[in-house]
Amino acid sequence: MNWKDRMKWKELLENRNRLFWLVHSAGWFGFALVHYLGSLLHDLRDLFVVIIFLNAYAGWILTVPLRYIYRKVWNYPPVKIALVVIISSYLTGVVWQVFKNINYWEIYKHGYRPDFWLLYTKSSVWSFYMILCWSCLYFGAKYYQMLQKEKQNVLKANAVAHQAQLKMLRYQLNPHFLFNTLNAISTLILIEENKTANGMVTKLSEFLRYSLDKDPMKKVSLDSEIQTLRLYLDIEKVRFEERLQVEVNISDDCQQALVPSMILQPLAENAIKHAVAVQEDGGTITISVSRFGNDLLLEVADDGPGAEIINGNLHRENGVGLANTRERLYALYQEDYSLVVSSNTPKGVKINIRMPYEIGTST
Repeated sequence: MNWKDRMKWKELLENRNRLFWLVHSAGWFGFALVHYLGSLLHDLRDLFVVIIFLNAYAGWILTVPLRYIYRKVWNYPPVKIALVVIISSYLTGVVWQVFKNINYWEIYKHGYRPDFWLLYTKSSVWSFYMILCWSCLYFGAKYYQMLQKEKQNVLKANAVAHQAQLKMLRYQLNPHFLFNTLNAISTLILIEENKTANGMVTKLSEFLRYSLDKDPMKKVSLDSEIQTLRLYLDIEKVRFEERLQVEVNISDDCQQALVPSMILQPLAENAIKHAVAVQEDGGTITISVSRFGNDLLLEVADDGPGAEIINGNLHRENGVGLANTRERLYALYQEDYSLVVSSNTPKGVKINIRMPYEIGTST
């Protein structure tokens, strides 16, 4: 089945009115086919095929009004719905049986007339059973459609909540970064370093424009992510000058690997805050990316004074970058990721992230 056929089938399933007529007609066609095959076993005349067709057509016509009756009682209490279904099915079954008897006697029996008019309703119980089955199938299909719709609504609600969570986790990092940067710009202006301040404002504008253009729900190529990180680091280099050194090591087969947008920036920001800024001579941040099997491995390491690591987490006050990164990774990959914090050698802290290795266009 090609793409166009799948789309047509999906459209048909979503159009309940068309779906009803399709299933309704297919069901009565199946009824006629079964009776035709059964007639072959009893060596009946070819004329009986006409009776089978007329009986199926009568059933097709008589059950249509039931659809509208059941629609009106859909929200009734279960007991009332059951009573309506039984009564409607019985009355419809009796009328249908009368049609079937007339067809059989008038056509196959050449105008036979029963002695008593109630005999026209002969075998109504079997017809009632058939109509009751039709009613049960109708309610079953209706409930199934309702459950599917509720399931879709739940999935949509979860997707919206999931997106909101990711956007919240990503965007709540921006005020922290903006505060640091604007504070540095303010300091540069106070000491009349206007040229440097102007350059920092320009780089901040570029970084924020890129940040706002990238949806937190989307994944970007690692090459694009590194470019974004360099924009951020260029801003920080204005503050720290030669005190901030950066090393980037990326395997050739990882350049186009997909990663969550701006996943490295908060980790680099933490390294600058707790490793570079606290040392008189500054420090070096090393970013390494490699592939191992079906996993993409990212590492952000510093050569700072280190930190206390408790249960794989940095013991720092008011730290949100690492926690938000972990929550974003979980929201995107569930259990198929890892984020490990450990001590660097000979000193400092390193953060290792493992995520699925994906190649494709940025989403």
